[in-house]
Amino acid sequence: MATASAIDWPALEKALRRVLPPRAVVSKAQELLSYDCDGLTMDRHQPPLAVLPDSTEQVAAVLKLCHEQGVPFVARGSGTGLSGGALVEQEALLVITSRMRQVLSIDLNNQTIRVQPGVINSWVTRAVSGDGFYYAPDPSSQIACSVGGNVAENSGGVHCLKYGVTSNHVLELEVVLPDGTVTTLGGPLAEMPSLDLRGVFIGSEGTLGIATAITLRLLRQPEAVAVLLADFTSMEAAGEAVRLVTAAGILPAGMEIMDNFTIRAVDQMLEQELYPADAAAALLIELDGSSAEVELAAASTAELCRQAGARDVQVATTSEDRARLWQGRKSAISALGRLYPSYYLQDGVVPRSALPKVLARIDELSREHELPVANVFHAGDGNLHPLILYDGREEGVHQRVKDLGAAILRLCVDSGGSISGEHGVGADKRCFLDWMFSPADLETMQLVRKAFDPLQRANPGKLFPTPVSCGESSRRAQQIQLPDGVEVV
Repeated sequence: MATASAIDWPALEKALRRVLPPRAVVSKAQELLSYDCDGLTMDRHQPPLAVLPDSTEQVAAVLKLCHEQGVPFVARGSGTGLSGGALVEQEALLVITSRMRQVLSIDLNNQTIRVQPGVINSWVTRAVSGDGFYYAPDPSSQIACSVGGNVAENSGGVHCLKYGVTSNHVLELEVVLPDGTVTTLGGPLAEMPSLDLRGVFIGSEGTLGIATAITLRLLRQPEAVAVLLADFTSMEAAGEAVRLVTAAGILPAGMEIMDNFTIRAVDQMLEQELYPADAAAALLIELDGSSAEVELAAASTAELCRQAGARDVQVATTSEDRARLWQGRKSAISALGRLYPSYYLQDGVVPRSALPKVLARIDELSREHELPVANVFHAGDGNLHPLILYDGREEGVHQRVKDLGAAILRLCVDSGGSISGEHGVGADKRCFLDWMFSPADLETMQLVRKAFDPLQRANPGKLFPTPVSCGESSRRAQQIQLPDGVEVV
C-alpha cells in the first residue's frame, strides 16, 4: 500500500477531474470539513480529498485510479453511522455516494426494487406504499440514513425482531471492487446455488468494495396493525413482560423499551405527557397480520403485560394513534440531545433473559463513572442502545466516556452477547473484536477480506484490530498472507 507521504494528491485530483464532472470533486478545506466525522462525533479527521460520483461507471473509474496510484479510499453514505466507519483516519480518498439517489427499477410482480446506494431508507417504502408494499428494515435514523450505509453495517431497526435485518432483505448487489472491477453478488432469487458472497459483503463495513446498485425485497403491507404501550414501575417488570410475551409464542413485529430518563426527555421535548412521566419503563409492542390474528394477539399481549406488573396498557389501532405512540421512540435520541450537548451511543447485544441483570449493572457503571446513561433499546432481540450523556467541554471527559462504553460492551460479551447489533465495529469497537473471536477467527476473516482486497486499500484500518490502534497483540492478524494459489478473480 502506498504510504501517505507517497501519495501525490494534486496529481490524483487532476486525474479525478478528467473522469468526473467538476462539481463531483471536493478539494477546498472548508468544504471538506463537512466530512470530518460521521454520527460518532467524538473523533474527527478531515479527509485530504473527496469525490461524489453519481453512477457505477464513475465509481469504477475512481477506484481504478486509486488502484493504479496506490491510494486507499473510504466509502461514505449519509454519514449517520455510529461507529466511526466513515472516518478518514489515515490519508485516503473519501468516496461519497450521497448523490447516487435513483430508484433504478420496481418489479411489484416479484416484490423487488433496485436502488442506488444513496437512496434514503424511508424513500424505499414511499416509492411503493401506494401499491400496498413496504420495505421492512427501519433504523431509527431511517429518514436520513442511506440504503448503501444500511448494507455496509447490516442495519436493523424496530421491526428486525419479526422480519430480520438488512441482510434478510437484500437479493442482489452490484459492487465495484477495490481495483475498479464491477461485479454482481447474489441474484434475483433469495437462495442462489453458489457461495453466498452477497452475505459476505453485507456488514463488511466498506472493507470489500462499494455497492452501487442494490436489489431489495419488498413485503406486502399487513391487513392490520396494533401498537401497545405498557408502563411499569421497574425495568425488571418490563423485561419480564418481554419474556412472557415471547414465551407465549407471540411474535411481535417489534418490542421497544425506554427508561424513565428517556421518557421524561421525550415528554419535555414534545411538550406533552406522551408516556407516563413517573414510569420506570415504557414498553412498546407492535403486532401485525390479519385482523383476527392481531385482535387476538393484542388481547393476549395486554394480559401478559399486566401479569408482569404493567400499571396500564394502551392499545392503538388507527394509523394516527400508532404514529403518536411511536413518535416518542423515534424522537428519543433527539430529545436526549436537547438536554446534553454531547452523547456517545453504543449498541451491545445480550440474551433477552439477561436484560434485567445487565440493565441493573449498567446503572451501577453509570454511577461509578459519574456519567448519566439513558437506555432505549430493541427489547425483543436484546439489542441495547445505552446513551452516555456528557459535556465535551469538561476536561478529561472523553476518556471517561470511552472507558464507560468499553465497560458496557465488556458486560454484554460476558453476559453471552455481542459488541454490536447493528451499528457496526468501524473504528470505535475494533479493539474489542478479540473479546469475541480467537486469533484464528480473526485470521480467517482477514483471508476473506484479502480475497476481495489483497492490498487492503478499502476502508483501511477499520473493523479489525491493528497494532497501531490496538497494540502489539493484534500484529499477528495483520501479517497473514494469502495461501499459495489463491488469487482474486
